[in-house]
Amino acid sequence: MKRLLILGGGTAGTMMANKLAPVLEENEWQITLVDEYETHYYQPGFLFIPFGIYNKNDVIKPKRDFYPSNVEVIMEQVEVIKPKENQIVMKSGKVIGYDLMIIATGSKVHPEETEGLKEDGWYKNIFDFYTIEGAVALRNFLKYWEGGKMVLNIIEMPIKCPVAPLEFVFLADWWFTEQGIRDKVDIKYVTPLPGAFTKPIAAKFLGQFLEKKNIQIVPEFSTGRVDSENNKIISWDEREIDYDLLVTIPTNMGSEVIARSGMGDDLNFIPTDPHTLQSKDYENIFVIGDATDLPSSKAGSVAHFEADVLYENILRAVDGRPLKSAFDGHANCFIESGFNKGILIDFNYDVEPLPGKFPLPGVGPFSLLEETRMNHWGKMTFRWVYWNLLLKGAELPIEAQMTMAGKKRQ
Repeated sequence: MKRLLILGGGTAGTMMANKLAPVLEENEWQITLVDEYETHYYQPGFLFIPFGIYNKNDVIKPKRDFYPSNVEVIMEQVEVIKPKENQIVMKSGKVIGYDLMIIATGSKVHPEETEGLKEDGWYKNIFDFYTIEGAVALRNFLKYWEGGKMVLNIIEMPIKCPVAPLEFVFLADWWFTEQGIRDKVDIKYVTPLPGAFTKPIAAKFLGQFLEKKNIQIVPEFSTGRVDSENNKIISWDEREIDYDLLVTIPTNMGSEVIARSGMGDDLNFIPTDPHTLQSKDYENIFVIGDATDLPSSKAGSVAHFEADVLYENILRAVDGRPLKSAFDGHANCFIESGFNKGILIDFNYDVEPLPGKFPLPGVGPFSLLEETRMNHWGKMTFRWVYWNLLLKGAELPIEAQMTMAGKKRQ
């Protein structure tokens, strides 16, 4: 019996296990899934914890609840991948071989990569919200904060869910308004990008949105270090920004096992074919989700669309057939904008976010590049969709490839 090894049991790895398990079992393939952590996190929910919309229990469930019964699950740390030998070596020394492997090891924030970020101010007046610990600590801080200079700073790109920092400042504007202290809070959005987003049309729209909410954007700021003693962030070209509260999106990096195995770039992301999702270096290895070095967004929707393409390519690889170059970089993101409203963007490698209706042309019910209450409800209902449909590999009524139907060219 041949073995498909799935390395990583988060969003992308779980989806692939659920999609492939029924089919590969008929082809006499054993699926083995390896992950070192028992808890699954609904990471889009971390955004809502600082503002008391979700609590910790809303975003965590046991990973094993979502794995198919016919998948072998090994919960242990991987020491190293040996791709030339088609093996992985566990921390215990156990060796596991494979015929095909899917790497879905994700990415994590690394605040220690920035000088001064994790020193005296860490979780005192410096917080991340990309971890459960950071989101909860920030919630406890905001409960009693009376105002001052709040700076949201993206250290460097790429990051998981590139719209989440925008959502955070939009929700902060709402939260401080609800608390009656918005006039006492100065909000700055400090980014290494030239604008509010990576694509020009969306960057202009979202930049105007920041301005409307009295949130100052500071573009092209590359953070070199943090002076936590004097509450300053300092760029590589020695520009300084003062803060009373610093909300940081630290450097995002791929798994350390990728570094130990010599398979990644400087940030531990794996060179991946942008259309087939096959490793550029090893033909029997495929990569999905945040573990890739693709120029697409590192977001759950992208992993979902990649999963549809990868499912077919794994079956083709099993049958010895040519792979399909079908992934187009499709991303679909709800942007919570506060006051029970939201924005939706839909784009891919080549087409940037455009206005229009989604998913049905002229009908919607969601509006692209427009703030509506329906978009807010789309964002809020996604948690149910995630736990009950997406992770289980269910077919959703959104094509893996982006469509121009309903979009207005500009």
